[in-house]
Amino acid sequence: MSWLPKQNVLVPVDFSEQSIKAVDLALDLVEDTSHVHVVHVLPPVSYVEPGVVWIVDDDDARRHRLKLALKERLASPQYEKVQLHVLIGDPGETIADLAAELKADLIVLPSHGRTGLKRLLIGSVAERVVRLAHCPVLVLRT
Repeated sequence: MSWLPKQNVLVPVDFSEQSIKAVDLALDLVEDTSHVHVVHVLPPVSYVEPGVVWIVDDDDARRHRLKLALKERLASPQYEKVQLHVLIGDPGETIADLAAELKADLIVLPSHGRTGLKRLLIGSVAERVVRLAHCPVLVLRT
């Protein structure tokens, strides 16, 4: 089985430079850039948060704002055909579930994201994705 080219590649992003570099690498791994799926996972909001209690901010509004932010961040022509997903849930589980749903051949993600939370070798989200994913995961070190 060859590593290249891939049919579907999933790239989780957190708006960090490392995650955008992962998108760039994924674009090189596919023949058709519309087969690159970029996902940002939002944490669930507690029902006791002020914005939820007063119905100022619901999940659809949060997803919409983040999708617009992703489109803005990935506005360059090379990202034109990239598929964007904004989901809510536990990042590791949600990324692995989306990869299975999309029948992804590969997940590409940086070892550490914007939070700077570090484990011995890789970040906590990357570690969880590696454990839960049904497909190979390429973890990029900075």
